[in-house]
Amino acid sequence: MFEWLKKQYAKSTLIKCFRAAELYQTYKTGEKAIYIYPKIHSVQFKINKTIYTFTLQNGMNPKDVKKKEYVFQQIFGKQIEIDGDVKKFTLTVYHDSLDHEVLYDYQAFYDVIAKMKLPIIAGKDKNGQWRAFDMTKHPHLLIAGETGSGKSTQLRSILTTLIQYKKPDELELYLADCKKSEFHIFKQIEHVKCVLSSPRDIRKMLQYIKQELDERSNLTDEFGVAHIDDLPDSHKKPYIIVCIDEFVMLRNDSKIMDILIEIVAIGRTLGVFTILSMQRPTADVLDTTIRANLTVRMGFKVADATNAKIINTIGAEKIEQAGQFILRIVKQEEIQAPYLDIEKAKKILESYVVEKEVKEIKDEPKRPSQMKNIPTFLQPVQENIEWFGVDDDERS
Repeated sequence: MFEWLKKQYAKSTLIKCFRAAELYQTYKTGEKAIYIYPKIHSVQFKINKTIYTFTLQNGMNPKDVKKKEYVFQQIFGKQIEIDGDVKKFTLTVYHDSLDHEVLYDYQAFYDVIAKMKLPIIAGKDKNGQWRAFDMTKHPHLLIAGETGSGKSTQLRSILTTLIQYKKPDELELYLADCKKSEFHIFKQIEHVKCVLSSPRDIRKMLQYIKQELDERSNLTDEFGVAHIDDLPDSHKKPYIIVCIDEFVMLRNDSKIMDILIEIVAIGRTLGVFTILSMQRPTADVLDTTIRANLTVRMGFKVADATNAKIINTIGAEKIEQAGQFILRIVKQEEIQAPYLDIEKAKKILESYVVEKEVKEIKDEPKRPSQMKNIPTFLQPVQENIEWFGVDDDERS
């Protein structure tokens, strides 16, 4: 009896919402108006949520449901999710908000990523479940968010997870950050081929990646396969991820932008992926070709609705909690990112550190003995080098 009364009350609350949102059809019988509301099929009570299933009456505009989402929030609270298409919809009302802090724990979410080829950890959803996706299926990620929104911590979590999950001969990371503030803890990691900050060196790196794209394309053509994963063992290639933080600072370099467009357009089948991050997304920075091919978006707190619309994470401007973001793959959902501070990340990464020199080439060239650990694409052409203050015997 109690369960029946509980469901009746829940249904009456939803009908109240339909009426306030003007989601009904009206018929008149004499002087009396009759309201026909969407049909409520079921109400399910779960541990931390209530799920309503309803269908619209024929002739009702399904766009009106999303358009009036604010009415549902006024009545049921902000923690809701509406999903549906032409006629059938589900309304999920969450009783608990997202956790204010989710601590990074590789072992806790390992089962979620265990069968993925290239896992990107996202965080926990409203059900308290870990969420991740496979970059080989959903390539190229855009992360946007203001300073202090949690964007940098998310990048740290993603890269740290990939380093633990893949062997150095299975994954190569090419990191770039014009602000010189985010990637220093990864400089000595074996998977990491470079950590760059100057546009000149980033351009060289991307030109190298373009050559790699061409080589891989030739290999797939030579062996008649559609994906590099199908190449014979003798020609296997590691996955490559190019991660550029605040790539808005490179927008005026046409060569860089052209190569990035090529990577996001054809990189998936060749095993080359991108993670692009920026504080303030604008239409002039996000070329339509790049935007169309960045299949996954993480929208942390952004300045306004226009910025949220550009990255297609509607509502990101309303986020109030650090580390919370809107994840859009096929549809969008609210996620709380795992928090991984720098000291903990350093401790996790200790076992992956190797002795090497990963840095930018300065104006004064290095001696050959000093260049052995510098990526080839950053090494100056040897015949054009003048070794100042070096004896002839040392040059040889």
